[in-house]
Amino acid sequence: MSRRSLNRSRGQTLVEFSLLSVMLVLLMMGVFEMCRMLLVYTTVANAARAACRYAVVHGTDGYPVATNALIQTQVLGYLSAAPVNLANATVAVGGTGGAGGPKGFTVSVTVTYPYDPWILFYTHLLSINITSTSEGVIVW
Repeated sequence: MSRRSLNRSRGQTLVEFSLLSVMLVLLMMGVFEMCRMLLVYTTVANAARAACRYAVVHGTDGYPVATNALIQTQVLGYLSAAPVNLANATVAVGGTGGAGGPKGFTVSVTVTYPYDPWILFYTHLLSINITSTSEGVIVW
């Protein structure tokens, strides 16, 4: 290969590296966001499950009797383990018995959180609501 052809191909390597490095960084940021979204979803699901269990165990006979405020406190306690804004989380309590219902009735707890990506590039792609519902039968 002549010296002249080597000089012409040196810039090509720099251009290829810059294009590939940008794509690699975008891919790594996407993997980070998807892992974070999975962490937030798992935490929301566990918060709904724990709050439903609290409502099931503390029915009308439990002490203290399960109220909507106590169930919401349970949810916010579990959500504080994840990197979420607690003010954006919403909790809905329903079922045939609701909070503090009699034995044998059902209670359901739905937790909704609007996912907010850390990396602003993915804001328009990942603007979704993460929702989890847990149901149980009041036994106490």
